[in-house]
Amino acid sequence: MITCNADLAACCERWLTLPFVAMDTEFVRTETYFPIAGLIQVGDGCTSSLIDPLAISDWSPLIALLQAPGVVKVFHACSEDLEVFQHLCGALPAPLFDTQIAAAYLGMDFSMSYSRLVSGLLNVDLPKEETRSDWLQRPLSPRQLQYAVDDTQHLAEIYKVLAPRLDQAGLTSWLLEDTAELVANARQLPDPDQAWRKIKQAWRLKPSELAVLRVLCAWRERTARQRDVARNRLLRESVLCPLAQRQPSTLSQLSRMEDMHPRTVRQDGETILRLIAEGQQVPEQQWPEPLPEPLPADANRLLKALRKVGQRHAERLGMAAELMLRKKTLEAMVRTGYPCGPYRLPDELTGWRRELMGAELLALANPSVNEGIKA
Repeated sequence: MITCNADLAACCERWLTLPFVAMDTEFVRTETYFPIAGLIQVGDGCTSSLIDPLAISDWSPLIALLQAPGVVKVFHACSEDLEVFQHLCGALPAPLFDTQIAAAYLGMDFSMSYSRLVSGLLNVDLPKEETRSDWLQRPLSPRQLQYAVDDTQHLAEIYKVLAPRLDQAGLTSWLLEDTAELVANARQLPDPDQAWRKIKQAWRLKPSELAVLRVLCAWRERTARQRDVARNRLLRESVLCPLAQRQPSTLSQLSRMEDMHPRTVRQDGETILRLIAEGQQVPEQQWPEPLPEPLPADANRLLKALRKVGQRHAERLGMAAELMLRKKTLEAMVRTGYPCGPYRLPDELTGWRRELMGAELLALANPSVNEGIKA
């Protein structure tokens, strides 16, 4: 176990000479906004090392490794790991090879679990009992330590299997483009003033109610971050839209709201009432525009037709179809012109996907335009 800055620096110096390192994190995030790192694992294909983040104070050697362009950082399902590194040391891995995404590029299941991938490629069955154990306890148990060591050892072995296959298929650049986008997105914390847009059922609210919702959500996001408390522990998402609609004005009314936790009323009830009143005072010209409703059933025909474009390319390339065109991207394209068109490519369609399928999607969505051009 690496428990001092000098040992971390020495190991990172050696890792910087390698073509790749396999990495994983163990963390706890039950009641906090940010993940609390409990362990960092690094494997080089021969050995695995464990870094104790509770004992390290100088992360500059690890930052240099994460940012070294000549060392590929290998992860599996990296999104939560990116949050851990961003909060722990303010740096993110690049270039990044995600074995879950790589497996999908090679025609295996989309969003394949690590245990299934290890079983399928290495014929090894991983123990499951340590995945949810307490990684902040010290000392860590022998079973935890063995689990953590095996984790990146197997990950390095999987990389050695998948990377050559991906190169042979000519798909490595596409994967690295996808993971670079994940890294770019992980650099930015959510904008508190836009948090209301992500609330389920917010599309049902009127503009005056959205003004209240916007104030509540901005406070919730900022306060959860400042206190390092999980958003739903501060104020449950399920109660946000009802608050914006009913707009209680007393603690008694607030406490009777369904799904309103008594702790929230006790700790922040007065603040929530003040925020509701603040939202009520927003001038009409500053009310948010209504959010778009879910696409109606009539749009499914076009959605299915567009989805088939991605499915045909996925089948031709031997990739998981879900990688080609995400549901969010397809719906964004349909929204650009529904119901009568013309349709345009959405901003969500980027990079190799836009280059590969953009023209075909436009031609399919706008047949009358293409007929006019031919005429």
